Amino acid sequence: MIDLHTHSIFSDGELIPSELARRAKVTGYSVLAITDHGDHSNFDFIIPRLVKVCQKLTDALAIQVIPGIELTHVPPEYIYDLAVEARHTGAKIIVVHGETIVEPVVAGTNIAALRAPIDILAHPGLITEEEAMEAARNSIYLEITTRKGHSLTNGHVAKMARQSKAPIILNSDSHAPHDLVHKEMAQKIALGAGLTEAETEVMFRNSQVLVKKALKK
Repeated sequence: MIDLHTHSIFSDGELIPSELARRAKVTGYSVLAITDHGDHSNFDFIIPRLVKVCQKLTDALAIQVIPGIELTHVPPEYIYDLAVEARHTGAKIIVVHGETIVEPVVAGTNIAALRAPIDILAHPGLITEEEAMEAARNSIYLEITTRKGHSLTNGHVAKMARQSKAPIILNSDSHAPHDLVHKEMAQKIALGAGLTEAETEVMFRNSQVLVKKALKK
């Protein structure tokens, strides 16, 4: 299992990175990205600490742990420049908190994120055809999420990704131990979103591709 969207105590997660990585390993993960919520106020606090600890955990626990950030509720006009800064600060995976239907995310966040140098648009909600096409053009992954609430629009995201040929990826958006998922459950959630078994396998391969890309940065 590869999961490229999780949270630690550096934002609103319950676990320190060491315990998050250990629990992920026991759950069957081979790769974990820690992508705490960030904006201009804290990204320069979060990322250097994750860069330091993720390498140590990778060396010690036999699980690849990748430092990242989830740019969250950032005004759309600031997303591009903040993504660039986050990358320069050491984030290997950059996620943007998309326009989920269960939070008051500013309209325009999805399209601004998809025009920025990011990797994943998380839980993009009722993503439009234009936005999905932008994801396809820029090779940005649209997220199928296992997280309660955000997952309500998984079926719509899968449909729009299929129509536009945008790449998809599955993540847990874990904030607590019980949010981590075994691959078997992840497969069931993907099928429940309307993906075929073949599409689900492509989705899991997409995670591998993104990990290889991230580790080269």
